[in-house]
Amino acid sequence: MIIDFAESRVVDMSGIEALNRITERYRAAGKKLHLRHLSADCRQLLKNAEEVIDVNIIEDPSYRQVVDKLA
Repeated sequence: MIIDFAESRVVDMSGIEALNRITERYRAAGKKLHLRHLSADCRQLLKNAEEVIDVNIIEDPSYRQVVDKLA
């Protein structure tokens, strides 16, 4: 299961606790939960809470912009 955070953020302990509960539910069902498109501050917040929550964060690829150098 993937939760996409492209349009949302984790900002406090209540968000961390909600993620922890849903992670535990999926784990009990034999499934793995992944988080995608977390902002840098959200990743840091979850890293700081590693003793409380264990989640799988999908690292977003680095996208590059194509530039027309002939123009």
